[in-house]
Amino acid sequence: MDIKKELLTGFVVGIIANIVGTLLYILLFSDLGIVETMEVAVQQGHLGSLLALGAILNLIAFFGFLKIRRDQRAKGVLIATILTALIIVYYKIF
Repeated sequence: MDIKKELLTGFVVGIIANIVGTLLYILLFSDLGIVETMEVAVQQGHLGSLLALGAILNLIAFFGFLKIRRDQRAKGVLIATILTALIIVYYKIF
């Protein structure tokens, strides 16, 4: 497969893993629904924390790709994780 396609695949997996991780955290540890939890997180300034907890699943994807020697896909997951970190920094500053 082309290197760009491998990177894009890893990036998409990283974004999906982050979304799934965030939703899993909300479903497991919040007494509120998904929408309500997100609204409360935005109001209280905890959206960055929610996104960071969701990014934990990216670790599994990243090391999984490294284990099966899909280095470009692992780089894509890393790029998705860095993008998440930049979004978190943006929310913390503004």
